[in-house]
Amino acid sequence: MPVETNNKKPMKSPKIRQFGGSLLILLSILLVLNLVIPSFSGPKLPQVPYSDFISQVQAGKVDKAIVGSDRIQYSMPIKTEDGQDSQQVFQTTPVAIDLDLPKILRDNKVEFAAPPPSQNGWIGTLLSWVIPPLIFFGIWGFISRQGGGPAALTVGKSKARIYSEGSTGVKFTDVAGVDEAKVELEEVVDFLKNADKYTRLGAKIPKGALLVGPPGTGKTLLAKAIAGEAGVPFFSISGSEFIELFVGVGAARVRDLFEQAKQQAPCIVFIDELDALGKSRGGNSGFSGGNDEREQTLNQLLTEMDGFDANTGVIIIAATNRPEVLDPALRRPGRFDRQVVVDRPDKIGRDAILRVHARAVKLDTDVDLTTIAARTPGFAGADLANLVNEAALLAARKNSDTVKMADFNEAIERVVAGLEKRSRVLNEVEKKTVAYHEVGHAIIGTLMPGAGKVEKISIVPRGVGALGYTLQMPEEDRFLMVEDEIRGRIATLLGGRSAEEVIFGKVSTGASDDIQKATDLAERYVTLYGMSDELGPVAFEKSQQQFIEGYGNPRRSISPKVAEQIDYEVKKLVDNAHHIALTILQQNRDLLETTAQELLNREVLEGEELRGKLNQAVSPTEFPEWLRSGKISDEQPLMQTLLN
Repeated sequence: MPVETNNKKPMKSPKIRQFGGSLLILLSILLVLNLVIPSFSGPKLPQVPYSDFISQVQAGKVDKAIVGSDRIQYSMPIKTEDGQDSQQVFQTTPVAIDLDLPKILRDNKVEFAAPPPSQNGWIGTLLSWVIPPLIFFGIWGFISRQGGGPAALTVGKSKARIYSEGSTGVKFTDVAGVDEAKVELEEVVDFLKNADKYTRLGAKIPKGALLVGPPGTGKTLLAKAIAGEAGVPFFSISGSEFIELFVGVGAARVRDLFEQAKQQAPCIVFIDELDALGKSRGGNSGFSGGNDEREQTLNQLLTEMDGFDANTGVIIIAATNRPEVLDPALRRPGRFDRQVVVDRPDKIGRDAILRVHARAVKLDTDVDLTTIAARTPGFAGADLANLVNEAALLAARKNSDTVKMADFNEAIERVVAGLEKRSRVLNEVEKKTVAYHEVGHAIIGTLMPGAGKVEKISIVPRGVGALGYTLQMPEEDRFLMVEDEIRGRIATLLGGRSAEEVIFGKVSTGASDDIQKATDLAERYVTLYGMSDELGPVAFEKSQQQFIEGYGNPRRSISPKVAEQIDYEVKKLVDNAHHIALTILQQNRDLLETTAQELLNREVLEGEELRGKLNQAVSPTEFPEWLRSGKISDEQPLMQTLLN
């Protein structure tokens, strides 16, 4: 089990605990004495108002008075029950400094004097000097006894969580889908187990390994697995935990972390989200200096990584999903010598990940994890874990004994499109518009190359703002897109709007998201991928690192003429795709109307029945030529012609 502690605290010795306890006891005794001693200073005297005292003096009833700064004691003659003369002492408190009091006492022949010095005054003076520091040391002793120690009063200690002897609970068998990364890191594990094997040959293990990959691909899990396999202490901390308001605190925490790591060597230090700490110190932002605290912390990290030998047994592993923003000094050999890419898994990797997460789930016999892996391209390990959990929750809601394939299918739709919102009731016009819109997407998507199979059409609202959706599943993993596939995807995105134009002669706001995506894809086609015949293979868009460092426009500095030409090429590409979508839907209008009517009646169309209908779609004659060249025979948009 992990020891959830911010730093390694030595056991408090009995002397320290005894010292803190003794201080508390002594403090308590002194406070009690300070309260009790005044009560033994003499008998309590009757208290009278100051005005009555003055009246008694003027009436000649007072014989003697002892006048102090805060109280006055005086005596009056009285007769006892047996007729003898006696004196009774009273006490009063002056309301202010009365300068006329001595004159009044002399005029009335009252014998008066000042009070003698107190024999116990030194005790009060002593307590006033001793009690405040004792209070401080008493609190310090109490905190020490509670386990806070001096670290509770400082902020420069490392906040790393320590897992002793690799007790992270994770091994390589718990990590799937990243076989290449595991092979790269097995050498680190072998070095921690058998260091002599490398040192006798003069080999040096990498000081640091940087895990790079998209969010959710298992970088943190992989680092824990390394510690679990090697059986060494594991220090885990996030990059943001070094940064504080006070300048110098982060650097102090870096020093403390490395001191602890050297004492525990061999060990692994894992820094998650390294980009929070290691952002580039340069750039064209126009700001000088930057965040002093972050830069000082980064400088200290660089110094510490240079300050220990490669074979001391301290290995730094860091993870980030933004390697382009890291400082070059951090990534150079001698610091993070090795960069390990932890990418999204392929089909085989997704299958392995699903089997790992499905160990604790009761699966029905109809569940085919290989099919699920094929239907989830682009899913990271965290997405697949969430998918398995969603399927189990859906089965539990139905009170099923096992998780069925239907539960996984529904879980995929929940992850991709969001939750069903049957409470969102559409009127007839909206429902009809959504039905034709989604069928338009499906017909165009069926004819386009590389778009994947259309699995489902639904007009049941899902997620945020989605009144309907068309679900397409790729038949295989794809890592590249060619020109005709990009044009086809743009046409598919415009298929919904084109269907509304063909059927209703007007468009709705439902196509706004499709238009945004189509425009972005067309702009990347021209400015980033260099696929425009007119502009050629020139990148007009900055890389992500250049954009982040520059804090400016994502486009390069270009002339107004080139910017105008880029806009023209983007618009021409979108217009041509729109033209093709209108042409396809006009030629398949009967199929569009019959499929939309059936969708209105049933709300959902899916499976082989849907694909059988969509396979009847007919391509226009100019369609292949447009895919090859991006040009159509008629340069004028055909929208008015088709609608007329």
